[in-house]
Amino acid sequence: MAKLITGGLGFIGVYLAHTLLQKGEEVVLFDVVSSSPLIKDIKDKVKIVQGNLASWAEVLEVVQHYKIDGIYHTGALLSASAEEKPITAYEVNAGGTFNVLEAARLFNVKRVVYTSTIASYGLGLHTVDEDTIQMPISMYGVTKVFSERLGEYYQRKFGVDFRAVRLPSIIGPGRGAGGASAYSTLMISEPALKRPYSVFVEEDVIMPLLYIKDCVDCLIGLYEADNARLKRRVYAIAGFSPTAKEIYDEVKRILPNADIKFKPDRELTEIVRSWPKYLRETKATEEWGWKTKFLLKETVADFIKEVQAHPEIYG
Repeated sequence: MAKLITGGLGFIGVYLAHTLLQKGEEVVLFDVVSSSPLIKDIKDKVKIVQGNLASWAEVLEVVQHYKIDGIYHTGALLSASAEEKPITAYEVNAGGTFNVLEAARLFNVKRVVYTSTIASYGLGLHTVDEDTIQMPISMYGVTKVFSERLGEYYQRKFGVDFRAVRLPSIIGPGRGAGGASAYSTLMISEPALKRPYSVFVEEDVIMPLLYIKDCVDCLIGLYEADNARLKRRVYAIAGFSPTAKEIYDEVKRILPNADIKFKPDRELTEIVRSWPKYLRETKATEEWGWKTKFLLKETVADFIKEVQAHPEIYG
């Protein structure tokens, strides 16, 4: 029996694969691409299956062929790409979740853990949790809300053990440069690689973040949680919410010679300002013992250490 990670060659998927292998799990990575620079050290220890979440046949085939007993559904067309290709986003994000859940039903998969997002909320919100009404304005957010509700339906109707987390922006080595949230990663990784970086948001912008190591622990923790303790199917995860200036100050504390400048882009700044600033994770703490461990200082210190230890991967 094996664990399947959709979007398995993506940022979250590869880190999750590393940890599952360390736990002795057999891991199958399903992705539309066939390689990732982050996978080099474990590519011979996992099965990589190239396929499209939007293809009903391909999703069913991988679940049946590898006798999958648990699914981490992290695959999706992300926000910027979803806006450029909304029809593809619907097929991959919404249709893909249907395909995953239907495969789980047909082949008696033990559990499906799904990554939802802060982008599922609406504009002008300060602090959000599981009970905040979701009114997303992006195709990405819309498909995430749909997937949450579809998972809850499959739980009620068919008994599929669906669990999900609404995550803040995930940061860490290898995160990449795409999207309006990328500044939070790049203003740490670039100085760690002794490269200059210009921050494209204003200093007082606040954004909820979660370090990749906490993200992986969170997903596995929810997967392993006792079902009898869970009172809902979807949980908000808080992370921490620094200003851009607070990130700058922490990087400079560790790397005093870091060349970081603020050159705000008005449009990108306004996009980030439109997102909720804080999440509450009270329910996750109460029901399955989750608590964010990596706050700003711990995140920046570990992030810099990892990048400097492996510049050949993250450079």
